[in-house]
Amino acid sequence: MRDELQQALVGRLEDGKLGCAQAHAIAAEFGLEPLAVGQAADAAGVRVFHCQLGLFGYGLKSEGKHKIVQPMESVPQELANRLQAAAGPEGISCLEIWRVAGEMDMTRLEASGAVEALGLRVSTCQLGCFPRP
Repeated sequence: MRDELQQALVGRLEDGKLGCAQAHAIAAEFGLEPLAVGQAADAAGVRVFHCQLGLFGYGLKSEGKHKIVQPMESVPQELANRLQAAAGPEGISCLEIWRVAGEMDMTRLEASGAVEALGLRVSTCQLGCFPRP
């Protein structure tokens, strides 16, 4: 299965990088946790880009263009309550943001904007892109 996973990774690269959505599609296709795909990409020296929460992979970090998420202007109280309830002392995980977005029938990027507006820290990525030691 390792060879098939590597082939799937290589087949979905864009400019030598793997999009977050493509990584999750590969995980679903192979019945794997997203972290396993992220680890396989890392082992192959492939960078993940275009985070579905808009947090990284959209341009040069040195120019401040690496993320596209913008704080939501006004966070509805129910959304704020759900996100804050899902957050722990270290922040809120990518997976929890996805879950709340699904429950609230909103895009992941919109939910991420609410997280930004609330000043919550995104603590972990499903693909293992962060935190980095």
